[in-house]
Amino acid sequence: MKNYLKLLVAAATLLGASAGAATAPAEAPEFSGIIQWLNSEPLTMKQLRGKVVLVDFWTYDCINCINTLSHVVKWHDKYKDKGLVVIGVHTPEYAFERKTDNVRTALKRFDIRYPVAQDNRYATWNAYNNRYWPAFYLINKKGQVVYTHFGEGQYEQTEARIQQLLAQAE
Repeated sequence: MKNYLKLLVAAATLLGASAGAATAPAEAPEFSGIIQWLNSEPLTMKQLRGKVVLVDFWTYDCINCINTLSHVVKWHDKYKDKGLVVIGVHTPEYAFERKTDNVRTALKRFDIRYPVAQDNRYATWNAYNNRYWPAFYLINKKGQVVYTHFGEGQYEQTEARIQQLLAQAE
């Protein structure tokens, strides 16, 4: 019976994390192994202290990622002047998604104007121990990951968390 309960707790924890969960604050990993920054000069987590940061792991040919992009673009437009910095981390699934010109074309097609880090080596992906497209990591003004969401959905919950983090003092 004890093992069964442990299994249930582990499953509930996993499901909660994948459905949009607050996480115990942990230092946000640095962007590493980025081959190209688009729409921006290279950024670091140290530079972003004092801002709320949404790190969005995506790839331009993933339908689930495409379905989230309108929300991410909207959040960028709505909150960029209030302290939110959106960073798209483009981590390719297929070889053709590694080409910078293809990523640039996708940025135009989806009207993405926020910084995008091209993570062809999966270095930042691995630093976050990420396993999903799309994946959101919200980072507070102290540089700590405090919220994650994997996959589509929970847009209202994610936006509410962005608003809460923007309202908090450092």
